[in-house]
Amino acid sequence: MAETTSRVLQLLGLLQSRRVWSGEELAERLGVTTRSVRRDIERLRELGYPVLASKGHGGGYQLGAGAALPPLLLDPDEAVAMAVCLRLAAGGSVAGVGESALRALSKLDQVMPSRLRSQVAAVHDATVTLTSSDSPVEPDVLMTLARACRDRERVSASYVDRAGTASQRRLEPYQLVTTGRRWYLLAYDRDRGDWRSLRLDRMRDVAAQGSTFASRDAPDAAAYVRRSISASPYRYVARVRFFAPEHVVAQHFSPASVSIEPDGPGACIVTAGADDPEMMLFYFVKVGCEFEVIEPAEVAEAAVSVAERLRRAANRP
Repeated sequence: MAETTSRVLQLLGLLQSRRVWSGEELAERLGVTTRSVRRDIERLRELGYPVLASKGHGGGYQLGAGAALPPLLLDPDEAVAMAVCLRLAAGGSVAGVGESALRALSKLDQVMPSRLRSQVAAVHDATVTLTSSDSPVEPDVLMTLARACRDRERVSASYVDRAGTASQRRLEPYQLVTTGRRWYLLAYDRDRGDWRSLRLDRMRDVAAQGSTFASRDAPDAAAYVRRSISASPYRYVARVRFFAPEHVVAQHFSPASVSIEPDGPGACIVTAGADDPEMMLFYFVKVGCEFEVIEPAEVAEAAVSVAERLRRAANRP
């Protein structure tokens, strides 16, 4: 049975390496009869691999596209190349690619032998990537946290907050969230007894503790991180009603910087944070729609002050 399984895997590798193989070519490569090749082809089909067969000149066996993606068989060089590409993609800024690349890399890393993993690390260490991101994240940090989220494994890390204060964290990681520019972790902080949103580029010495935790009733990761980004770090959090539909106003803001909720058929409410009320108003004015400040009073007062200043500027000869 072990010999048959090995031969079937070898057959799969041959089918993935070239578009079409004749039965005689496969039999010669595998050292078996064409009848054995036909039986092994049927075994691959039972496992979900769509192996097509065609007769006549130029015909033979061919690996086709199926309704589902079956497992891939990679040789060592292919595995290293794929892992390197996935590492680069996971740290990139292409919308929707980073998170998928990270999941794929996590699966590949789980089964990759240590000698190949060291080759991937060597290539990565020797490579410098020019990127527009101002908050690069180490791939090993991404990998450690992705595995911890998947396996419900506790981690420890040192963290530097927005004010520059360093602290040690004991965390139960739940989910990674990317905004395209930055990565965030939704985790339960065991020392603070509450949920936290942590920027990965501010985390150091991330280490899995080898012990698992029971799942908690977690908040929605994307919504929690969005609220944390748009409100909690700032001195002032404003709620502003725009007299325009949500999809019109949303075009002028980054999804990671504000939260927008509909307020009837022709209006919406934007929640955003800033340390300077006047600076916040300039972003609201740039939308080009009528709006009113709901709260706080400091932002409303800043609107009056800025309006008076602009009115005086317009009346000067």
